[in-house]
Amino acid sequence: MIIKGHILKAFNFKRRKKGARQIKMTLEGQFQITYNLKRIRRIMKKYKIVCSIRRANPYKKMLKATQEYTVLPNLLNRKFKQGIPGKVLLTDITYLYYSNGQKAYLSTIKDSSTNEILAYNVSSRMTLDLATDTLVKLMKNKRVKLAEGAFIHSDQGVHYTSPTFQKQVRKLAIGQSMSRRGNCWDNAPQESFFGHFKDEAYIKPCNTIEELKKEIKNYMTYYNNFRYQWNLKKMTPVQYRNHLLHVA
Repeated sequence: MIIKGHILKAFNFKRRKKGARQIKMTLEGQFQITYNLKRIRRIMKKYKIVCSIRRANPYKKMLKATQEYTVLPNLLNRKFKQGIPGKVLLTDITYLYYSNGQKAYLSTIKDSSTNEILAYNVSSRMTLDLATDTLVKLMKNKRVKLAEGAFIHSDQGVHYTSPTFQKQVRKLAIGQSMSRRGNCWDNAPQESFFGHFKDEAYIKPCNTIEELKKEIKNYMTYYNNFRYQWNLKKMTPVQYRNHLLHVA
């Protein structure tokens, strides 16, 4: 069946399994093939073409900060889509289990308007430089053009309330914003990215931290350049960033 073959080609595109909407956008964006979404879902169900459904992760507990650590106001107030690339940056850290129970940590900085991952850092230790080195990588990324009034938003984790991190943010000449305590919805798009990442990246088969870093690098390239998103006018993050810059 021709349509089944097309759907499987999109489902396995770039070796990343996809749901029905991702398949529809990939078929249109990569293969210039258009199928009705209901038809795609019907064929997937018939031939048991299944993409795992992400489970919501409970909001992780915050480490208690000492008095020298500073909690900052929420400047974002959930206004995630401001239509300006480089204006609102979201950051957070998540854990990754690979090989036989080994644990690593991933820190990312995401453009809230375009969903593009602008910088990331991987480490086997949950130290302060996991977050500060991510800022360094952001500064070194020549593709990043920060907008006027740009700021970075995070939870109230100890990494982001630390004087060292806040000093480095000031060096970037941008503002800093924080979610309300224990409120995961204030940074929901960042949490959503981690959920999709854990579903789609091949983390558990990695045997070493080097293999893990290579797989994460490959995934970030895929996510930014080839993963179409329904809420970005069916564009990839890079395509949508260029679109916003063009219409500005």
